[in-house]
Amino acid sequence: MMRVAAIPLALGLSLASLAQASPGEWTDYAGDRGAQRYAPFDQINPDTIRDLRIIWRRPAASPELLAEDPQIPVSGYFKSTPLMAEGRLYAQNAAGLIEAFDPATGATIWSQERFAGDAVNGIGMRGIAYLDMDGHGRLIAVRDHWLYAVDAATGRIIRSFGENGRVDLRPGMGPRASDYRWQGAPQLCNGTVVLGTSMTDAPANKEEPPGYVQAFDAATGRPRWRFSPIPEAGDPATGTWEDESWRYTGEGNVWAPMSADEQLGLVYLPTSSPTNDMYGGHRPGDNLYTDSVVALRCVTGEMRWHYQIVHHDLWDYDLNAAPMLVDIEVEGRAIKALVQLTKRAQAFVFDRETGRPVWPIEERPVPPAVTAGERASPTQPFPSLPAPYEPQGSLEDNLTDLTPELRAAALRMAADYLTGPIFTPPYAADATGKRGSLQMPTGGSGWPGGAFDPETGMLFVPSLTRPLWATIVPGDPKNTNLRYTRGRRTLMDGPEGLPISRPPYGRITAIDLQTGQHRWMVANADGPRDHPALAGHDAPRLGVPSHDMPLATKSLLFVALADPVTIQGRTVRGRIPLEDYFDNGLRAYDKATGTILWEMNLPAGATGSLMSYMFEGKQYLVVPVGGKAAPAEFIALALP
Repeated sequence: MMRVAAIPLALGLSLASLAQASPGEWTDYAGDRGAQRYAPFDQINPDTIRDLRIIWRRPAASPELLAEDPQIPVSGYFKSTPLMAEGRLYAQNAAGLIEAFDPATGATIWSQERFAGDAVNGIGMRGIAYLDMDGHGRLIAVRDHWLYAVDAATGRIIRSFGENGRVDLRPGMGPRASDYRWQGAPQLCNGTVVLGTSMTDAPANKEEPPGYVQAFDAATGRPRWRFSPIPEAGDPATGTWEDESWRYTGEGNVWAPMSADEQLGLVYLPTSSPTNDMYGGHRPGDNLYTDSVVALRCVTGEMRWHYQIVHHDLWDYDLNAAPMLVDIEVEGRAIKALVQLTKRAQAFVFDRETGRPVWPIEERPVPPAVTAGERASPTQPFPSLPAPYEPQGSLEDNLTDLTPELRAAALRMAADYLTGPIFTPPYAADATGKRGSLQMPTGGSGWPGGAFDPETGMLFVPSLTRPLWATIVPGDPKNTNLRYTRGRRTLMDGPEGLPISRPPYGRITAIDLQTGQHRWMVANADGPRDHPALAGHDAPRLGVPSHDMPLATKSLLFVALADPVTIQGRTVRGRIPLEDYFDNGLRAYDKATGTILWEMNLPAGATGSLMSYMFEGKQYLVVPVGGKAAPAEFIALALP
């Protein structure tokens, strides 16, 4: 079976500069095109942070837009992260329209020009792209099924782009797709804009469209190339799809953020799982290029290398975070590296020029499938370094031990389920007599990814673990041609409303990428320390299960606790919902020790990524927030 392919690149290229192009600006969704989430500013530091406070607030639906259309739907899940360039902030509002606003006050400067009849549908996006074209700034964004180009100075549509200012993205999805949708941020590289797509990974039937990645000329909007994570005729990777299942299987799409190295001319794609994400009897084999890091030439789409993180995915372990591009030194050797964080809570580190692992990755045996018609991969890849940053598997050692009573109750509950090491496949009830399987880890790293400090080589990784109660059920021939389909997929209720797993339920891990070793780990919040079941026990900080938003600066690590809506509102249905312990906290940590140096409860939990910039001599920190009962808005903090 094909496990990895690498095509060497020409040597002698200069080291890629992944820092922001202009001092003080934040011109890419994650700060730079390598997704480092690093701001090299130091005005807000351990000595001054005690004075940090909210400076301005800007609603997700601006007053100007609401005056125009008071009925616009505004979701509390406001994912948009601003860019800062040309002395302005730019972001999509809750309707997906680009707006420019004042970096010091949050006041509107302009709202983008709209086509006649443009629908305002309340669908927000994660981010936009900024491109300086010979001194003229251009903003590129996706809204609905259109790719737009907007003049950064005026907000006017650039009519020379595409067809009168926009490109219809539906034709590029092929004849098997009926529509296009995505909520990501366009990725720029060498004058090319690269887009993914969002698709269901648990469809009704095995025949689904491939999740094409499309690329366009950033100046003209003309198509440049497209890439299918499901290999096409003539590609050697079709050999990893037995019974020619590549001909009808779909998805594998890139819904997560991407990254790019413009010096190497490569864009890096984190692909997702194929149809169906919990049953693969109809697609035997490893199923390349799904669940893989794929490096393509930005301008041509030519594949340079790929590495599959999960073979024959049965766990929804799709790659959901941008590959992080970092320059490190390991054993005296300078390496242009790529770090892929994962839902399985393991970090894979590669040479981003060649795709070769920086530390050995071993193929280790994993449990077989027992469901009729299923054949799990006999092995999966495991990095030797760094170590996992969440417990691996629903084993007895990973169940709660906060009190003897909770421990005993957890063991009784777990006995009704199939438990085991990581990659224990989901089971149909008729195969085991159990109520289903407990999958761990679930969550791991989320789409916010991690933050990297290029001065110290430290990687900071927020993560969570929550056991998943998973089942597959026989397919009803009236509704599906799949032998089995996804059944239950629910975060596991634990004893007394607490998770069944050992805490912390959410954590931050610092990893030294020069050595691959963990430096420290801390819980991300107090969590349910005052839960009635823990009365009389001196519980440590327990954390909460959220995909938190990290940002590293020159002297601090900021982490914003995500709102429960970012885990799709799923909570423990015990006596006290675990979401009651989300505190909307924004915290600053000592990067060397993980000690909390400052914290503040925001008006709502974070729903999008943090960013920072300098304007007129002052450093600002901006975070999008929102929730079920809180308005979606941008919050800006600075020193008075």
